[in-house]
Amino acid sequence: MTTGDLPEVMAIEQASFPNPWSEVTFRGEIQNDGISFPLVAVERAEKRVVGYIIYWKIQDEIQINNIAVHPDFRGLGVGKAMMRNILDAVRAQGAIFATLEVRISNKPARVLYEKLGFEIIGLRKDYYAHPAEDALVLGLNI
Repeated sequence: MTTGDLPEVMAIEQASFPNPWSEVTFRGEIQNDGISFPLVAVERAEKRVVGYIIYWKIQDEIQINNIAVHPDFRGLGVGKAMMRNILDAVRAQGAIFATLEVRISNKPARVLYEKLGFEIIGLRKDYYAHPAEDALVLGLNI
């Protein structure tokens, strides 16, 4: 992900979440070299950003902070491919554990994470705002 990707990333973010990240937050992730890894999925024919994922790698663990797919490309395996690609990459780099938070009501995301082997390891009360909702903490031994 580069700053040039931000208009498309922001459009996906706003279409995907009731409480979207700001452009400033994305810029901070792009600039946080060495810890934050913001990546985009690009459709080949039109060179259009169709999804993104942002994770932090801290020693042998990763925290997946944000992932979204453009509404026109959902259900086509883009999210699953992004997740598998980063899990394979960090495994090769020695990572052993991955975590993420997900809204309890986000059934499509929960199904995806379950298919990838993530399990519930905790609950964060009132983690999300607009609307207020608990988050499930999911973990995966890589």
